[in-house]
Formats: sequence, structure tokens, C-alpha cells
Amino acid sequence: MKRKKIINLFVGTNNRGKLREIKDLLSSKIKIYSPYKLKIKSPKETGTTFKENSLIKSKFFSKKTGMICLADDSGLEINALGKKPGIFSSRWAGPTGNFNNAIKKVFRELNNKDKNWKSKKIKARFICSLSICWPNGKNITRSGKIEGFISSKKKGKNGFGYDPIFIPIKRKLTFAQMSPSHKFKIDHRSKAFKKIKNFF
Repeated sequence: MKRKKIINLFVGTNNRGKLREIKDLLSSKIKIYSPYKLKIKSPKETGTTFKENSLIKSKFFSKKTGMICLADDSGLEINALGKKPGIFSSRWAGPTGNFNNAIKKVFRELNNKDKNWKSKKIKARFICSLSICWPNGKNITRSGKIEGFISSKKKGKNGFGYDPIFIPIKRKLTFAQMSPSHKFKIDHRSKAFKKIKNFF
């Protein structure tokens, strides 16, 4: 039996940068709805993994709206910091989502660990877990990741979040220095999306 394609979709995020990137991955034929237009606050992320938090969001918004919902949980893991900030990546930006402060915190924590960290290759990765939840409770999750290093300085104006300090492996530019189309071809979110795109 042929799978019915999704044509109306609720994207479960109040992060406008993330919403923009997800929209760019989806077909322009899909009608997209989002929480801030309907003034729905995001649920508390009580999971211990990206997958659990992604499902918390997709299930919550699907139940609230009665729609098929796509949700994302993603973040930055830094080896030298014991894989922090990890699932707390957005929380490091505080209640106002100030990622300048989050990046300062990354630099501060790395400095506390090793004063010479700027002269070393600090391994890190971006991880994304995407989930789709249907109103009948059916759900799926798929993940993607990209390995790289932490830049010792913020570089670039594109992207959002930690993009100005993440340099993918075998690249010289941070995500924030890349054009959005270039970033989308290689990043963690596009890798996860490739695994679920057959639903759209």
C-alpha cells in the first residue's frame, strides 16, 4: 500500500532559526504551521537524550493541534567538556535564547579545562534527532550528526546558535561562514531529514 504523503505539517519549535532551516528542507508544496503563530508554548524537555526530547515535542504539539507534527532536538557536543552542552545546548543560551552568552560560556568552560585549548583541535559534533508524530500516536525518529572542531573565535554571520564556532571536519569555514545552501548539504539536520524525506 502506498504511503500517504504529508501535505499539512505542524513544525514543533519556537526557535525561528531552526524553523527557517526546517522549512528550507521541506517542499514548498507543504503547508507549514508553527507554535508561535498559534501562541503555543513549547513543553518542558525532560528527556535524557536528543531522541527523547524530540519525541516529547512532537507528541505534545500533535496532541495539542490534532495535526501531524515534525519536531527537532539538536545540539552541540564538545569532547573536552564531557560532551556538554549536549541536550542542554539551547538552555546554555538562557531564557531569552542569547547564543552570544552560550558561546561565551563554551569558551569560559574550555578555558577552565585547559588554558591552551585555543592552540589545540577541540573535537565536537552537532547532533540532530527529528521525529514525526501523527494524531493517532504513531511516531518515528531519525538522527543525523556531523563531526568537527571548535573555532577559537566566533566567525561568520549566517546560521544561528553555535554555528559561528563550529568547523566541520575537512572544512576551513565555520557553519556561520558558509552559505545556507552549502551548510544544508552537509549538516546534521539535513542528514537526519534524508532519512525521513520519503514521508513528504
